[in-house]
Amino acid sequence: MGGGRKTSRLCCFFLVVLWHCCAAQISYSISEEVDKGTVVGNLAKDLNVNVRDLQTRDLSVVSVYSKEYFKANFRTGELYVAERIDREGLCPKATKCTLSFEAILRKPMSLQRIEVLVDDLNDNAPRFVEESHSMNVSESSPTGERFLLPLALDADIGANAVKTYKLSTNEHFSLDVQGGGEQSVSAELVLLKALDREKQATIKFTLTAVDGGKPSKTGTLLLNVNVLDVNDNTPSFSQALYKARVKENAPSGSLVIQLRFCLVFSPRMLQYWSDMTEPWQC
Repeated sequence: MGGGRKTSRLCCFFLVVLWHCCAAQISYSISEEVDKGTVVGNLAKDLNVNVRDLQTRDLSVVSVYSKEYFKANFRTGELYVAERIDREGLCPKATKCTLSFEAILRKPMSLQRIEVLVDDLNDNAPRFVEESHSMNVSESSPTGERFLLPLALDADIGANAVKTYKLSTNEHFSLDVQGGGEQSVSAELVLLKALDREKQATIKFTLTAVDGGKPSKTGTLLLNVNVLDVNDNTPSFSQALYKARVKENAPSGSLVIQLRFCLVFSPRMLQYWSDMTEPWQC
C-alpha cells in the first residue's frame, strides 16, 4: 500500500515536471474579426514536426473555451481561425487579450502551450448613455464657471478608445478637454459670455466624442442648457406720468385709471401677475 502511494506521488511529480519542461509557450498575434480560415501560424514548423507526421502523431488542439476558435490543417501544418473572434466579448476593457490552448501530440506524447494575442480593431463607435442631456444654469453664473459633461463609452481600448470631444459652434460656451494619451478623457463646459434668460431661455448645441481610430468614429449627444431666472429686472410702468379725471359724484368703486407696467420675470411669475392685473408686455 505504502509503495503504491509513493509511486503515485512520484508519477504526479514527473507529470508536473514534464508539463513545465515540454509546455514552452508559442505565441502568435492576430486581429479580431478576421475571416474564418485566416492563417495564424505554422504549427508544424513551430512544433518542429514534419507535416507528413502530423496525422500519424495524432495532433489535436485543446482549449477550455465554449467555441473552437482555432483548428489545425493537417495537410499544411497551419493553424487557422475557425470561429469569429470578438475581442470586446472575450476581454472587455482588458489592455491585453489572449486566447490560450494546448497543441497535443500523442504518439509519442508531447505538449505545447499556444498563446494567441488578439489585437483590437476599431469596430465600435463612441456612444453616450442618453441621446440628449439637460442642464440647468443660472443666468447669474459668472463667466469662467465650469460644468462637467457626461462621458462617452467606447468598447475599444488604447488608440481606438475616446480621444477627444468637440462642441458645436455657439456664443456662450467653449469646451475644455482634459486627459488624453493613455489617460481617460473628460470634458467640461466653460461659460464664455454672460447668460440672459429674458433674451434666450434655452441654448441647444451638440457634443461629439471622437475616438483615435484611423479612420476615427464618433458619437453625439444633444445638450440642452436651461437658463434659470434670477430677479435681475425691476417692474416699470409704460408711462412716466399718468393723468386722470373723475367726477365728484362718482360712486365708490368707479374705475378712475388703468395702469400698465412691464414685467421681465419668468413665465410663472408673469402668469401670476397677469392673474392680478394686465401687465404691459415688454
